Amino acid sequence: MTRRIIGIDPGSRITGIGVIETDGQKIKHIYSTCIRLGDRPLPERLGIIFAEISQIIRAWHPDEMSVEDVFVATNAGGALKLGQARGAAICAGVTLLLPVHEYSAKQVKQATVGKGAADKAQVQHMVKVLLNLQGQLQADTADALAVALCHAHTSHLNNRIAQAVRLIR
Repeated sequence: MTRRIIGIDPGSRITGIGVIETDGQKIKHIYSTCIRLGDRPLPERLGIIFAEISQIIRAWHPDEMSVEDVFVATNAGGALKLGQARGAAICAGVTLLLPVHEYSAKQVKQATVGKGAADKAQVQHMVKVLLNLQGQLQADTADALAVALCHAHTSHLNNRIAQAVRLIR
């Protein structure tokens, strides 16, 4: 069964979006972009995130959404804004009836690069390799595609484990 997954790397200034398709064996890149929000007031940026992601969901018809979790940095204000951007993205998915799956940055890096402490350059490189992409890949776009890849790998593994458990019982 082929599934289409939209991955979101939320940000209050730049939100990365990536859509992939997988049949459990092969994964292919469908679409990716960044929403650049600039210095608009935060409520306006949140509205744009919601509207743009809703439009992309309607255009590309993903079956599932995967979103990177907020990490708590030293700047509490920044973490709150990031959480609000994440909430706007999740609301777009839920409003359009997508199941939403959440992954930490460490889980995304582990699934994509093989180690949870990978840097951005390593994530970009592995996303390009795994999706057979050429040319420059913007960091936020690579992160969004990595979130989608993480969900594709994790959900496939979880399904195989569930099947094995059913066979044992």
